[in-house]
Amino acid sequence: MFNEKNLVQKRNRFSQILAAVLVNSVYEMRNYPIVLINTVLSPLSFLLVIVFVSQGALLGDAIVGGFIMSMFSAGAALQGDLSHLKNDFKLQDMVVSSPTTWQIYMFGMALSEIAYSLPALFVLVILAHYFMALTLIGALELTGVLVLIFLTSVAIGFTLSTFSSDIVQSFAFSRLISTLFSTIPPVYYPLTYVPLPYRYLAYLSPTTYAAELAQNAAGYLTLSSTTMALDWIILIVVTVTLFIIARNKARWREI
Repeated sequence: MFNEKNLVQKRNRFSQILAAVLVNSVYEMRNYPIVLINTVLSPLSFLLVIVFVSQGALLGDAIVGGFIMSMFSAGAALQGDLSHLKNDFKLQDMVVSSPTTWQIYMFGMALSEIAYSLPALFVLVILAHYFMALTLIGALELTGVLVLIFLTSVAIGFTLSTFSSDIVQSFAFSRLISTLFSTIPPVYYPLTYVPLPYRYLAYLSPTTYAAELAQNAAGYLTLSSTTMALDWIILIVVTVTLFIIARNKARWREI
């Protein structure tokens, strides 16, 4: 009886996650294919600019930056989608009144954002295969960095979506967050390109630590063991802290 109950609970969780993916990504991608163009062009446009300006010297760094921007933007986009479903369709009210927890809801919606990003990630994987010499350890490190930076942006997007009262406001915040964390910081190019008086400001963004680790994993930057450990610790602490804030401060059942 106990095993059957656990099996039913697991099936219910899977159904709830699948529903979020179908509603928020599969439906829109099937009916509005133009949404995929934006997800592909955003990271690749910056990549092309960096490659042209550096005359190809920063191609590898730009590909790494494309991965980071794709994953961070996917999590940040969660804010706009959640706000739209909450304010326009009152979906959050229905979810709150159901047995679905905010963790399951957020996880399903986060997976739907990954589905949106698959075309861009597919292109970047092809570019990485031909233009980057990643080792197995390097690939695992890069994957770990991307997962952490995605979770960081998911926590930010979810928290802000519960405070947003209008979709226009949400999209404005989403674009602002993406610009502040994935465009201005040295994501597409090495941190050493930033002049020293401003270099310390770059460390205010978690994507700077992610970029350092990713560039080191790809062999474009050499970090000491101490710096690597510090970058990992900061990135993990930031991610965990943002999820704690999401759990304690997000307006989930009050709205």
